[in-house]
Amino acid sequence: MIDNQIIATVLVHLFTAIIQLGFWRKTGPQRILSIGGSFISLIFAIKLFAKVFNGDILIMHAANWEAPFGIVFVADLLSSTLVLLTAIATLAVSIFSATGIGRQRILYGYFPIFHFLVMGLNGAFLTGDIFNLYVFFEVIIISSFVLMTLGGRKAQLEGAVKYMAMNILASTFFLTGIGILYGISGSLNMADLALIVPKIENRAIVDITATFFLIGFGIKSAIFPLYFWLPSSYHTPPSAVAAIFGGLLTKVGIYALFRVFTLIFIPNEFIRNLLVVLAILTILTGAFGVLIKTNIRRLFSYLIVCHIGFMIGGLGIYSKLAILGAVFYLIHDIMVKTNIFLIAGLIRQMRGSMDMKKLGGLYAEYPKISLLIAIVLFSLAGIPPLSGFWPKIYLLQGAFQTEHYFYAGALILGSFMTLFVLAKFWSEVFWKKPQDPDAIEDKFKDLIGIRKVALILPICILAASSLYIGLNAESIIQVADRISSEMLNTKPYIQAVLGK
Repeated sequence: MIDNQIIATVLVHLFTAIIQLGFWRKTGPQRILSIGGSFISLIFAIKLFAKVFNGDILIMHAANWEAPFGIVFVADLLSSTLVLLTAIATLAVSIFSATGIGRQRILYGYFPIFHFLVMGLNGAFLTGDIFNLYVFFEVIIISSFVLMTLGGRKAQLEGAVKYMAMNILASTFFLTGIGILYGISGSLNMADLALIVPKIENRAIVDITATFFLIGFGIKSAIFPLYFWLPSSYHTPPSAVAAIFGGLLTKVGIYALFRVFTLIFIPNEFIRNLLVVLAILTILTGAFGVLIKTNIRRLFSYLIVCHIGFMIGGLGIYSKLAILGAVFYLIHDIMVKTNIFLIAGLIRQMRGSMDMKKLGGLYAEYPKISLLIAIVLFSLAGIPPLSGFWPKIYLLQGAFQTEHYFYAGALILGSFMTLFVLAKFWSEVFWKKPQDPDAIEDKFKDLIGIRKVALILPICILAASSLYIGLNAESIIQVADRISSEMLNTKPYIQAVLGK
């Protein structure tokens, strides 16, 4: 079905960023515009999701050039769900940024760059053209690099160099793969490629091309062994920036893997086994890496790596149950990972440090806020019946059904490791008494009225979203089940785009 409103969420963030450029030296209007633009985008995202959920796959032909010759935007249930989750996360981060980002960073263009980044995220989810996906990836990389370096501290610049170097390498593999793919198929439209690629007789060149995409997206997703850039860089920018990075940037890589390896390259046995092995190693690397971390954001960064392995394993198993579990975990992970980095920023406001050894006493001083944070941590750990619990059940069922016992073991180990480090985190930050109470810099107490609300409200929004996902799991399972069915049966997607 043709619907030109598909790209409304892309345009809202584009125009929000452009308008903010006109208020370059005025931080107040930039804050208001950011929250307003994010809220409008959320409304469009809800409408888009409702249309797709209740109807057909929606498409938009740019400049009325029909596929496969023109650029097409496609909203199926997977992409519209991710656009909705992005809108919720973006609104929360926009509100948090109103207080959590300093005036100096705003004067250097924080808010316009932030909205260009979100524009790239939505564009990547909605495009139906493989080269257009690359273009939006580059928009994301450039915007995220600027956000990471705002402030110019030594640690930021060091992390940004690692981040940019690995993402340039990923883009090189991605672009090379696109070049080879176009050379062997003569098309860049993903639906058209889904028809052409299976008919190519030279399967060796197809497998090589698929490997280029796997490496490119694998780097962006922080899969073992090319994961090290993530924990080396995500702890350096402000917490609002780290939240959008931790919640969404790696998920774009996961989305790209899901899309390409269910639509264009149906993975053979070797690719599937490789994905499962990489998933196991990614889980173990993240799980053991997190044990020795005392910096809160480094700890959370390794948890991102660990849990990426959960989703990659579901794709590698390539069964209905496993993919359902991977999609459900993706939905859960975006909300909870965004939230934990906002929580890290709130803790920094309350204690002036991210080092768990220097922290303590938060529960005694802020019991209500601590209980709110506990809900988020329980969701992250997968305590039943919260959001992190249900997808693991489906992933384990898929693993046992297909006899992937090593992956099941890694999944269980990663879950226990997550629970252990979060219990340690709670004990160090909330239960124990601070070693030096006089050294605590509690900036949160000095905030008044709306500025305090701007730090707490986003955490409440995302915590409520995680609670909804967990306590209303039946509805989320219904969505994830439909998405997994569409991923395994791509005929409706192809027919919607090409009409055949």
